Amino acid sequence: MTENNFWLKKIEISVSEAEKRTGRNAMNMQETYTAYLIETRSVEHIDGQSVLTDSLWRRYSEFELLRNYLLVYYPHVVVPPLPEKRAEFVWHKLSADNMDPDFVERRRIGLENFLLRVVSHPILCRDKIFYLFLTQEGNWKETVNETGFQLKADSRLKALNATFRVKNPDKRFTELKHYSDELQSVISHLLRVRARVADRLYGVYKVHGNYGRVFSEWSAIEKEMGDGLQSAGHHMDVYASSIDDILEDEEHYADQLKEYLFYAEALRAVCRKHELMQYDLEMAAQDLASKKQQCEELATGTVRTFSLKGMTTKLFGQETPEQREARIKVLEEQISEGEQQLKSKNLEGREFVKNAWADIERFKEQKNHDLKEALISYAVMQISMCKKGIQVWTNAKECFSKM
Repeated sequence: MTENNFWLKKIEISVSEAEKRTGRNAMNMQETYTAYLIETRSVEHIDGQSVLTDSLWRRYSEFELLRNYLLVYYPHVVVPPLPEKRAEFVWHKLSADNMDPDFVERRRIGLENFLLRVVSHPILCRDKIFYLFLTQEGNWKETVNETGFQLKADSRLKALNATFRVKNPDKRFTELKHYSDELQSVISHLLRVRARVADRLYGVYKVHGNYGRVFSEWSAIEKEMGDGLQSAGHHMDVYASSIDDILEDEEHYADQLKEYLFYAEALRAVCRKHELMQYDLEMAAQDLASKKQQCEELATGTVRTFSLKGMTTKLFGQETPEQREARIKVLEEQISEGEQQLKSKNLEGREFVKNAWADIERFKEQKNHDLKEALISYAVMQISMCKKGIQVWTNAKECFSKM
């Protein structure tokens, strides 16, 4: 275990606070942004010495920079996603403003969850840049950029080209890509339905508030029934006001679903990297086969396929034996290099598949556990909510019965 990893195993990480700030961006224009306080606390002592405990502020863009770096340097890992930058799948009472206090609070929780996901990952937790992200406030971005990770990032055009031109895709990764698309589609639909239900539920609860007001006003003009109507109105008012807390709890479960909505893209990123590696492998094999054919044609003096070189030979005459030998020698050297390159790419590809599939299996276990737990908790909450509704009307019935 590395020193950094050992250190990370001995601390607690939290994003404890969010703060609205004003500053100047790279274009020297004033901007308003939110900074998040990351706290690292020692949970035990090592050799009698207290482990470094510190706190520092990070912007959301710095979290993005960290994740982009991890995506490039660990292409076989399903890198945990960040919480949404702007609110999606919101119902009408929620603000879509990314500076809204409630949204900022939910994003703070999401950023903390992201750090906990990374620190609990057996590979990502050992990364030096991640270690510095938690401990080095000044010049951290410069340190990341010095790694040159942007130069190693694959272009979208290259990835798209590989998707359509790879001839022998791995069936497992093809199925995984289809699964990630379906996962994203299903969770998106679920979140949209949930937003519509939240709107309707909010309306139903507020109708109870109208009942409460009507009963209270009615009680003022009744003598014998006044107390019963007043009590029923009170029950209705309490029930109507409880919807705000209920929907706030629901947002917590919605955010858990959103995390796996964004995990779908992380799965596709691993699939795209495999397609790129497979495409490079096929191109290397094709180039090697072409050079072997050229070498064979030169050695035998027969041309199997049409080529510009063949036409040039017919027009301007045959090469001298010395020229042919020189070309054969160059081709043999290129073939030798190509064989080594192909062997290296094959080994790299097998290693990638082995590591990627191990991490995908780890992700599946995590996903099954998290989603099962979240959905059960959501169902329990809904049952509890319905029981409270029944209890309110039972109490109201008792009030009416005593009139």
